[in-house]
Amino acid sequence: MFEEISKIFWQNLTEISPPIFWAGLVLLIGILVAKWLGQISVAFLNKIKLNQLLKRMGLEEALVKIDARLNAPKFFGEIVKWFFVIVFLMLSTGILGLTQFSQFLEKVIGYFPNIFISCLIFLVAAFLADFSQKIVVGTLEEEKITYSRFLGRLFRWAIWLFAILAILYQLQITPSLILAIFIGMVATTSIALGIAFGLGGKDLAAKILKELEEKFK
Repeated sequence: MFEEISKIFWQNLTEISPPIFWAGLVLLIGILVAKWLGQISVAFLNKIKLNQLLKRMGLEEALVKIDARLNAPKFFGEIVKWFFVIVFLMLSTGILGLTQFSQFLEKVIGYFPNIFISCLIFLVAAFLADFSQKIVVGTLEEEKITYSRFLGRLFRWAIWLFAILAILYQLQITPSLILAIFIGMVATTSIALGIAFGLGGKDLAAKILKELEEKFK
């Protein structure tokens, strides 16, 4: 008896209530859920000590040089939160019959993995750029090469350039052009390094690789 009355009540409420009411309700629930999931993500990343791990990798020092502050859990928590906000916003616009806007939001949701991967590329590049500069400068100074600092900066900016191209490609910004430039740069760099090591840099290359191996042991 009670179940039948409840079913009739909700059916009548659905028929009487305008779509904007249900769209607003879905969006409100979505915002609360998104905020909750974002907080869970931050708590989980703090629990596994992501910030401390990145600091041990030397990433904090690298980010300081570009005036950026290291708070990876909060950053990724915001990505998770906004992902679900957009998901529920898409559902709300679907209820209102805004098909084109809903389809646009669906494309935005599909774009989020690209943003996430681009962020990872940036973090890895920040670490590698700083690490490679230290290795190159330290190794070449031991060999008493006067232009060691210049080469260190050159390596650093080369890594950043490759990273920027990779990020632009991942974000699908003129991917065909970026891919062509990237392939050209890789080929040019490979040829230049091959010639350099072939002309007497084999010992230096071996030393650099050995130090890299010791760093990661």
